[in-house]
Amino acid sequence: MADKTSIHGLVADFDSPDKLMDAIRAARKAGYTKMEAYTPFPIHGIDDAMGAKPSILGYLVLCGSAVGLTIAVLLQWWTGAVDYPLVIAGKPFFALEPSVPIMFELTVLLSAFVAVFGMIGLNGLPKLYHAIFNYSGYRGITDDRFVLVIEAADREFDATATRDFLAAQGADKLELIEA
Repeated sequence: MADKTSIHGLVADFDSPDKLMDAIRAARKAGYTKMEAYTPFPIHGIDDAMGAKPSILGYLVLCGSAVGLTIAVLLQWWTGAVDYPLVIAGKPFFALEPSVPIMFELTVLLSAFVAVFGMIGLNGLPKLYHAIFNYSGYRGITDDRFVLVIEAADREFDATATRDFLAAQGADKLELIEA
């Protein structure tokens, strides 16, 4: 049998989302924590079943929007009141009301940049290669197959015991994939 460092994990292929969800719940109950599911469409509740932690992306976007708003206010205040003050009909050098569109635009702009680049960074993209490509049936994942991969890095992973466990969960096909 291949040693634990040269394999990525064990792939279990299921023919329905219900069987996949049952296998995920059973795997979590059995103590497996390092696993990934691949499906052709989103499945409601799969994140909770796998024990996925909530993303911090929303907090990053909130920080980006606060920075955008701050930059907009400071830029307009500095330009109108400090760097190039113009006295026009007794109006103040800086007023909040005409600044609102610029504040909105910079808030949205920086929020969008943080959302896009934060998502790319948190997802580890671009990733041109993944071990799941070594699975013989990986093309079916985007079509009609539901796959659960229990990684070899999991402390509970044992190739034979994990294979027996996933077979008992009703997997149609089991395959050990290389890293």
